[in-house]
Amino acid sequence: MTITLRPLTAADTGLAARFVRALLTELSSSTMPEVEVYEKAAREVLSLDTTFGFLASSSETPVGLMMLNESATIYARGRIGTITELYIVPEYRSARVASELMQAAVALGRERGWGRLEVGAPKQPAWARTLAFYQREGFEQVGPRLRKLIQ
Repeated sequence: MTITLRPLTAADTGLAARFVRALLTELSSSTMPEVEVYEKAAREVLSLDTTFGFLASSSETPVGLMMLNESATIYARGRIGTITELYIVPEYRSARVASELMQAAVALGRERGWGRLEVGAPKQPAWARTLAFYQREGFEQVGPRLRKLIQ
């Protein structure tokens, strides 16, 4: 099977929204908002010059999505990339789609001068397979990520 990758564009708003909603549905036990809520957010996010996305396809069928944000930190001595969403259609999860997307993320990071890639992994041990994937891709576990909602 051949996987092709391409950057996401503003025309991919609906697809990005559906994939992110599917990801959040898997990660959460609560009911997700309708896809239109995510379409509005995707439209805004895809218009930012510090946001990047890749779409993976097999025979022109979308099978995976990765979204990244660029930011800067003192601890990393400059710009970094953060993987904010990574979703692979379930039947393609053992087909190296995520690894292909990860290679694209690393190439983008090198091109943009990022010192590192970071990602927040889902709760353990329920998502041990996800953590194992990131570790196989060279990520180190450095601790939990916390959040505070402000809106």
